[in-house]
Amino acid sequence: MQPLDFQNIQSTIPTHPGIYKYYNQENELIYVGKAKNLRKRVSSYFNKTFTNYKTHELVKRIHHIEFTIVDTEQDAFLLENSLIKQYQPKYNINLKDDKTYPFIVIKNEHFPRVFLTRNKIPDGSEYLGPFTSVGNVREMINFIKQQIPLRTCKLNLSPANIAKKKYKVCLEYHLGNCKGPCESLQTEEDYKEGLLQIRNILKGNLQPVIHHFRQEIQEAVQDLKFERAAIIQKKIDQLENYQAKSIVVSNRSLTADVFSLLREGDLAYVNYLMVQNGTIVQTHTSPLETHLDESDEEVLSFAIAQLRTTFNSLAREIIIPFEIEYAEEGIELTVPKGGDKKKLLDLSLKNVNYFINEIKKKKILLLEGKDDFQIKQILYQLQRDLQLPEVPVHIECFDNSNFQGAFPVSAMVCFKNGIPSKKDYRHFNVKTVEGINDFATMKEVVYRRYKRLKDENEPFPQLVIIDGGKGQLGAALEAIRELELIGEMTIVGLAKNEEEIFFPGDKESLKLDYRSESLKLIRRIRDEVHRFGITFHRQKRSKGTFRNELEEISGIGDKTATELLKRFKSVKGVREATKEALIELIGLSKASIVYDHFHGEKK
Repeated sequence: MQPLDFQNIQSTIPTHPGIYKYYNQENELIYVGKAKNLRKRVSSYFNKTFTNYKTHELVKRIHHIEFTIVDTEQDAFLLENSLIKQYQPKYNINLKDDKTYPFIVIKNEHFPRVFLTRNKIPDGSEYLGPFTSVGNVREMINFIKQQIPLRTCKLNLSPANIAKKKYKVCLEYHLGNCKGPCESLQTEEDYKEGLLQIRNILKGNLQPVIHHFRQEIQEAVQDLKFERAAIIQKKIDQLENYQAKSIVVSNRSLTADVFSLLREGDLAYVNYLMVQNGTIVQTHTSPLETHLDESDEEVLSFAIAQLRTTFNSLAREIIIPFEIEYAEEGIELTVPKGGDKKKLLDLSLKNVNYFINEIKKKKILLLEGKDDFQIKQILYQLQRDLQLPEVPVHIECFDNSNFQGAFPVSAMVCFKNGIPSKKDYRHFNVKTVEGINDFATMKEVVYRRYKRLKDENEPFPQLVIIDGGKGQLGAALEAIRELELIGEMTIVGLAKNEEEIFFPGDKESLKLDYRSESLKLIRRIRDEVHRFGITFHRQKRSKGTFRNELEEISGIGDKTATELLKRFKSVKGVREATKEALIELIGLSKASIVYDHFHGEKK
């Protein structure tokens, strides 16, 4: 591998601002950078005086260089971050955060619904967020619904449909959760006023909402509607209580982004607090992987650009622990020495420390970092606690997964010497079981797994954990018996809620000390099989891999097929359903299509 002969091209490199892209011999983009002066910046990589080991490794792999000239340093900054996010070159800082964050969507429709979603569709709807916690978003939506009546139905509330009086108010109206726009009991203007208050709440700007409610109280009192005035006053009390909990600084007009950084070797951790109107509305910590001994200033600048883009921040002030170069236009950088802003910075640092400590705890649970003696001691303890004939150096765990009663799959994880052996993990598409039958599914996948090991003369695990109760354990044991492998391994069932361990044939379960290393390891294995199975299930659903006979029926889409499977559990269940049951679920038109598909033209 010959490095690039830089001397021959040095004079051809422009001296303008721009970005530079390094490619290896396979034409793979391996690094993207920005520069005020491209020639000066690129030359620094080939100057032996300034080249550290990691940079030397990068330079050795550069086969050719491409440049993009821009007008300003600001443009170079934006383009660099965009390219890094798109291509994730090997030698650039890597933001190790590939989650899909939830949004709150205000749907583009008459009397818009407001709900949680992870899918951002270009349909003209308004998407607020993204937010870092699904739990917090659900709590926020519930809080909003307590304050502002919104419709939750999926009716098409067009002016024409309302004028035709197609709909009647439902229970939500009688409970006071909806003002009944379906019967013209609420105007679109009044509904839009409620949406404006929702936007204010989500931005932490509660004063306009409280002011709006105070005006409603005055109107209610004037109309002698004292009960309504009392209800609105209760909402104001709840809002003020919510605000008191949320406000973290005395300056309620402060809107800013707060960032802090901690480094541990090649990993950096950046915490981000989004503050709006003195309220923290988002908090997030991201790990970043560095490759070229980048300085703290470079890492923080990169993380700020990426996270502000991800979370759609419009704040014009950024609070940071030290000075950095940051080229985004119209931004004020603040390094506070005291006051509210310093308190926010300290809080951010507290969050990033907590995040790192949690990672370390998880590593301990995974047995990472423990020496061989410590790992063996835990496995010996597990052998004693479960009275196993051998030390369980090879453990496998099975779990079934389905989506609200449809689309069954299974997963198996493997731990060797107490550590995940990910190359031995296995997914199973259920082949022989129709509908949802956890017992039959468990028997099938256990049979398939150990038949293959038996046929290939591979070693069996000392311990097999079945995530489920006695039924699943009995089904797994049937598979082992049919394979004539009784005695080759120990099989136990793990009850999903109580963390009780069942042995075949035992009436009483075994409960380990919740502080014991044995139970910690079993929990870790169970959590890992859950994670692995759920991830596989999500991938299958998002790729549209699940297909069934229902989706082949002309006029029946994925959504209707999924509703049918949720209710009737299988295609067979749909086939056997009465026409009345189908009509109740999906309406007369679609129900007729489905019923006729299975039963001909029978009436």
